[in-house]
Amino acid sequence: MAEQFVVGRGVGRTFGSGESSVIAVRAASFEILAAERVAVVGPSGSGKSTLLHLLAGLDEPTEGEIEWPALGARAGLRPGPVAIAFQGPSLLPPLSVLENVALPVLLAGGDEGPATEAARGMVERFELSDVSAKLPEELSGGQSQRTGIARALAGRPRLLLADEPTGQQDGATGRRLMDALFEEIARSGAALLVATHDTRIASLFDRVWSMRDGALDGGVVARTR
Repeated sequence: MAEQFVVGRGVGRTFGSGESSVIAVRAASFEILAAERVAVVGPSGSGKSTLLHLLAGLDEPTEGEIEWPALGARAGLRPGPVAIAFQGPSLLPPLSVLENVALPVLLAGGDEGPATEAARGMVERFELSDVSAKLPEELSGGQSQRTGIARALAGRPRLLLADEPTGQQDGATGRRLMDALFEEIARSGAALLVATHDTRIASLFDRVWSMRDGALDGGVVARTR
């Protein structure tokens, strides 16, 4: 049986308390296995981003439990076995594109030379060579988003979580991005979970979860690519 990367049992996340509380995730149970490709679909505000933050260990559930059996304890997930590419701005303003992409390798204890070479490979793979010396403020939304994905992959995570990775790309660029992402994931043997509202992107994945009003339906029939 494949390794269990993430297991959640009755996971919920509520923000605030009393009448002003907001339930972002409701009693979700799920499992992600090694090398799986999972898409989470649902409209904006359905809880997809909160779910990704829980899966990455960036946030803690207010009910239920989540574990990473084959990846280790929550405190050691990042930088290391889990990486997340955020939907919004996440690049460090003082660092160039190349320096941002190299950062997770350096934080994990890698030497500067190999870290830079790894970053160059990812920068080229995601069509960022022409802007590798630029600062985040000089990038378009699509370039910034691709830089975040390249950075997440540079550290060779075992599980990559990506929040709306094609949200700021045009159709052709978005498809090339997904092709590159799938190729890199296949090369490393990592698992991939992508949150998206685009059903065309979701159709590329092996498994599809559906989310609405915080409720997760993981019983969608698997798709074979």
